[in-house]
Parts: sequence; structure tokens; C-alpha cells
Amino acid sequence: MSEVRIGAHTLGPDRPPFVIAEMSGNHNGDLDRALAIVDAIADAGAQAVKLQTYRPDTITIDVDGPAFRIGDGHSLWGGENLYKLYEKAHTPWEWHKPIFERARSRGLEAFSSPFDPTAVELLESLDAPAYKIASSEIVDLPLIDLCARTGKPLIISTGMASVAEIDAAVRTARDAGNDQLVVLGCTASYPASPAESNLRGLPVLAGVTGTLVGLSDHTPGIGAPLAAVALGAVAIEKHVTLARADGGVDSEFSLEPAELAALVVESHRAWEALGRAVIGPRESEKEGLRLRRSLYVVEDVRAGDEVTTANVRSIRPAGGLAPGEITTVLGRTFRVDAAKGTALTWDLI
Repeated sequence: MSEVRIGAHTLGPDRPPFVIAEMSGNHNGDLDRALAIVDAIADAGAQAVKLQTYRPDTITIDVDGPAFRIGDGHSLWGGENLYKLYEKAHTPWEWHKPIFERARSRGLEAFSSPFDPTAVELLESLDAPAYKIASSEIVDLPLIDLCARTGKPLIISTGMASVAEIDAAVRTARDAGNDQLVVLGCTASYPASPAESNLRGLPVLAGVTGTLVGLSDHTPGIGAPLAAVALGAVAIEKHVTLARADGGVDSEFSLEPAELAALVVESHRAWEALGRAVIGPRESEKEGLRLRRSLYVVEDVRAGDEVTTANVRSIRPAGGLAPGEITTVLGRTFRVDAAKGTALTWDLI
């Protein structure tokens, strides 16, 4: 697959990176804040805003036992009950329509990660242009099959997944008749350490899956996504908030609007800088080539004078013999008169 189209945007190695801003729970339970995040994403120049579509009851059950609590050692959500965490973090379903409408009015693609069939039904009613399969859901093959059968592109995160699990997810989508796939490298820890990103695995991921690849990144800053672009990432996903100081379930590993704007600009520059696999002078270097060093007559000389370091030197600009020829010409004699500033050529000596 060389290209995938999401709404008005084409993703591929010959296209600028597709930047997806993940809102997640950073709305902090406030629809107005959610809409303000959409506006900030649009102002930053990203191409898409992404939500997560679930209710606490569609992703877990209201049970409070050790299996239903996040481990105490987790840096952000240690000890929290799953149901209560998802209750706090989820985006109410009735918010989806106004968020999608605001996004579209601002020129953004709006889509989501569904977590069960009812979420897919809601997103289909909103004509979502794509579906994101979250890392934890990569093993939910029936959900992948359902999303694939909509005919919309699938973006699949691979955090925690083995090669076998990734292969099963991709095969499931293809068996459903959908080859519009982008597979994202991902470290599903929150926040993630750059040391665990293993970005050199992106070309391997592309080879294993035969798909376009990208990065779902939870590390601080924008360094990892920029490196990913150099390794073939066509899509970058980062969590976004209005201000980390405002708090929220994902705020610690989310970008602020100015950082998102920097990611958009710098990822485009990184993609542009990749260029082609060639070595040699660039078109823009023509003037520089003209000004490179060469051998010139630097003092007026007459026919019969010896070539010395006093009357021939390597200077700028070009036009004369290459500087490396100095040892060949020293000690020879001039055949003709030559004025200071004459490019030294073989016919002069």
C-alpha cells in the first residue's frame, strides 16, 4: 500500500506527515474545553483531531477488586479503579456531534477509537472518515473486523503487541476486504520513555505488515516524532491539552498548543529534508560552486616567469585549475603574459 486517503488528506511517503491530535480525556469533563481544544488544534495546523469513544460500561464493569485496579506503581493512575477512571476520562456520546461539527468547520478531519460495536454505530452515524484501533484493542479481532467492513481506513496502534498479534490484526482487516491500513509503532506506557521507543523498528514494522507506518507517541516533547519521520512515519499521533498545568488524566504526556504547532512545522521540515537518495551538488548550490577555490594568478606575470607560490595561489572563486594541481604547476613557466586575477589554466603554462 503506497497511499491511504483519510477525508481530504492523502497519507504516504511522498506526502507531508499527517498529524493527529488526540484529545482523549483532556477536556476534563467540560464540553466548552473540548471545543476549545479543537480550535487550538486547528490553529496549530494539525490535520486531524481524534477522540476515544466508549462508556465506562462498554470498556469494563463496575467492580472493585485487585484485577480492576491499576497497579500502585503506575506514575499517573496508580491504584485507580478502572471503572471510575474511565468514568472520569470518557467523552460523553452526546458531545461527539458538536465536536465533529466544530472540527469540520475548522478544516480538521475528526475520527475516533471505538471500543465496542455501539461506538462504531455512533461514529458511522457521524460519517467518521477513519477508525483508530487502540493498542489494547489490537487483540479484539471482531472489533477490527467490524471497523474494517465499514470500508474506512484503519489506523492500528501496536503498543504491547507481538509480531503475531500485529499480523493477526492486519490479516483480519484484509480478510474483511480492507487494505487501507496504517500501522503505528507505539509504546503503551503513560508517559513513555524515549529509550523504549525503538524507532528503528518502524522500517521492520513496514516490512512485516506491508502497510504504511507511523508513530503513536507518549514521550515528552517532539523529538521522537521527528526521528520517526526520518524512519518512514507517514502519520504522527500525540495527545494534546490546552495547558498541562490544568491537570487531567493525560495532561502529563500531552503537548500544549504551541508545542503541537512546532511539531506540525518541524515534522514537515523533517519530511522535506529527506529528499532523494542521491549524493552530489544541489540546484541551489550553483552559486556556491562558482565561488569555490581554484588556482589563480595573483600577481602580474610575463611569459617565461616561473610559477611560484607568490604568483599562483588557491583562492576563491572557481574557474581555474583545481587546488590540488598546485604541486603539478609549481616550477613550470608561463607561456604568455597574465594579469593578476587571471584564472590559471593549462594553456597559460
